[in-house]
Amino acid sequence: MSTPFMGMVAGMALAFAGYFGGFGAFLLVAALGGLGWVVGRWADGGGSVQDVRDAFERSRR
Repeated sequence: MSTPFMGMVAGMALAFAGYFGGFGAFLLVAALGGLGWVVGRWADGGGSVQDVRDAFERSRR
């Protein structure tokens, strides 16, 4: 799918959430969409589960 089409789908999802669920639902959909975008970009870049584990271990030290 093209980027403009995906942007349109995301905008429609946010519009429906805002209309039917209010501002709280709008923010929840936007936050989860952003999280999904970050995870997708990470996975496309060749990310692995080992990278996540290493990041959490570094933060505990």
